[in-house]
Amino acid sequence: MAKNEVKIAANVADTIRPAVASRNPGWQALRTIAGRITTPLLPDDYLKLANPLWSARELRGRVVEVRRETVDSATLVIKPGWGFRFDYEPGQYIGIGVLMDGRWRWRSYSLTSAPITGGSRTITITVKAMPEGFLSSHLVGGVTPGTIVRLAAPQGNFVMPDPAPASVLFLTAGSGITPVMSMLRTLARRDQIGDVVHVHSAPTDSDVMFADELSRLHEVHDGYRLTVRATRTEGRLDLSQLDQTVPDWRDRQTWACGPEGMLDDAQRLWSASGRSERLHLERFAASRAAAHGTGGTVTFERSGRSATVDAATSLMDAGEQAGVRMPFGCRMGICQSCVVGLLEGHVRDLRTGVEHEPGSRVQTCVSAASGDCVLDV
Repeated sequence: MAKNEVKIAANVADTIRPAVASRNPGWQALRTIAGRITTPLLPDDYLKLANPLWSARELRGRVVEVRRETVDSATLVIKPGWGFRFDYEPGQYIGIGVLMDGRWRWRSYSLTSAPITGGSRTITITVKAMPEGFLSSHLVGGVTPGTIVRLAAPQGNFVMPDPAPASVLFLTAGSGITPVMSMLRTLARRDQIGDVVHVHSAPTDSDVMFADELSRLHEVHDGYRLTVRATRTEGRLDLSQLDQTVPDWRDRQTWACGPEGMLDDAQRLWSASGRSERLHLERFAASRAAAHGTGGTVTFERSGRSATVDAATSLMDAGEQAGVRMPFGCRMGICQSCVVGLLEGHVRDLRTGVEHEPGSRVQTCVSAASGDCVLDV
């Protein structure tokens, strides 16, 4: 993979969703005609009355089951509505929006289910409750079956190709196992578990997500070799000693997901060995430069709104907190869907610290105010 994947947790309000209906011109034309007849209610409003999952304007889903995985994690089984494509790639993630206190809160989570072409037509995400994670704690302990959620289409480049490489190494820790679980389930479904080594770390054995399923894979498939490291008693995995655990790691295609320190160590090790092209990383958080300055007042020119924020708050968060419908995609600084024009003032890239001047086009999800500024949105 040419670049790492990152996920930024953001406390956000309602935002623009993908226009599902635009994929089908015939359906769009029918909606337009029917809309003129049924004004003031649009056809989508009547669809929602018939079934909350029927929407041509946005992707929706219904939580049908919540399964506890560990004391602080749970799997949500979700039945998507119209417009969701089930041919996603194993390892990708989705955005999920939950209505809380009158606001839609959004986060991105790895899909832990395997892509399907039939069957139950459900997907799963597995969430670990974080002490500072307001939404993650709610998803693990507060969401009940029947809850309607909003969904963003699957995306991400941390994926397992088809067919799978001849030899694979998975390096995971904690909730970093979630995207790899989708890969393992897919490999099992495709009967492609040939030579797979999996090294997973967790504080204790009881903290291992999917522990029973991983054990069954280990027992049933001779080609799947699992090593679980309990870091509370054995200490963290020292990648400089990886030769002792996986002697042929240099020859394997490797997918790694876990804490930043582990991924940084892996990146250095694979680079030093001249094997960088064999390492695929998934980062759940962006490394941000230290905040400088005092932020400022962000004016959203076309929306006629403004917000005063600190130097660590992204322009996207600022706009959504002010009620501006900000364009967005990955929320990670990768897809460029959130780019808007900077009319006045300066903004700072939260990842690199680089400042952008008036006339620039800036990524609002990874940029913050560096003094007062005006955006063309």
